[in-house]
Amino acid sequence: MYVSKNMEQWQAFIEILRTAFAQNKEQELLTLLLTADERDAVGLRLQIVAQLLDKRYSQREIQQNLNTSAATITRGSNMIKTMPPEFMQWVKEQLDGQKE
Repeated sequence: MYVSKNMEQWQAFIEILRTAFAQNKEQELLTLLLTADERDAVGLRLQIVAQLLDKRYSQREIQQNLNTSAATITRGSNMIKTMPPEFMQWVKEQLDGQKE
């Protein structure tokens, strides 16, 4: 699993994020903390993960479909490999549920 260089800061972020979701303020918090480019990058990463988990397209096809670099696709693929399979199954179920 990914380990932040500064776990204390990462944990502080996770805690305020939990609080924001619990109080229905996630949109405002993430807008405050992330630039428009960072929000776009997170959205792109989610699309990459969704397409990698779908397994219908090669990494090269995903790169072309999403108009991004091979390195970005590879980073997403490598991160998936570090995560527990049951978590990745949960992510796939969530992403599949959004399609419906």
